[in-house]
Amino acid sequence: MTESHPALALDDTVHQRVRLGILTVLSEAQECTFAALRDQLDLTDGNLNRHLKVLEQAELVQVTKGYEGRRPCTWLRLTRAGREALRREIAALEDLVRRHRATNPNS
Repeated sequence: MTESHPALALDDTVHQRVRLGILTVLSEAQECTFAALRDQLDLTDGNLNRHLKVLEQAELVQVTKGYEGRRPCTWLRLTRAGREALRREIAALEDLVRRHRATNPNS
């Protein structure tokens, strides 16, 4: 029996470019505001909001709405499940890179 291809370990929810970026940025900080994340990933409010809904429904991101002074603010943080999903995704990507380098040593 042959080993399954590393690409099969990629998670469709996590692997999408923007969502992978969101999880990665959130892994670098304890908490992040919606505005800071939007600016760092160069997204529109609507685009970021759509991706956050997917991640929140998958319980990978926690969204907390409140106020900073009198201004509404949304804070985001990675959940334990989100950290684990990101860890697995990075491991799968590393496996893909290793496999590629083993079969294509000149690239």
